[in-house]
Amino acid sequence: MTTLKSKLQEDLTAAIRARDELRSSTLRLTLTAITKEEVGGKTARELSDDEVQKVIAKEAKKRREAAEAFAQGGRTESAEREKAEGELLDAYLPKQLSDDELNAIVAQAVAEAKAAGAEGPRAMGAVMKIVNPKVAGRAEGGRVASAVKQLLAG
Repeated sequence: MTTLKSKLQEDLTAAIRARDELRSSTLRLTLTAITKEEVGGKTARELSDDEVQKVIAKEAKKRREAAEAFAQGGRTESAEREKAEGELLDAYLPKQLSDDELNAIVAQAVAEAKAAGAEGPRAMGAVMKIVNPKVAGRAEGGRVASAVKQLLAG
């Protein structure tokens, strides 16, 4: 078992013992998503820590989106719970990049792509190929894409 997955298991056990309903239900759902990912596909396999982190990030993103939807629908209690679950999951993820840090990485990648001959909006794919490995897990794809578009547009 990977170290991140075993940490989730240990935290779940502690949350159940402490009768922390929010924490235990969130960790249960996350572990279920990880297990589903492990058995999905043609053969069952164990996920690496990076893959577990991606599943946790996907679950956290779901919580943020649900919180927004509940808030727009006027269901503040449900929105607060989803937001709390998202924050709980964020604790298991690496620290997110600030806008300045992200823009610096993107600017460097745009310079590399231009040096390789990619120009204008068509360079988006080339720049994303350079940026994605550098920011993996530390910035959402949508945020990265908008920063790249902004810099390419000038």
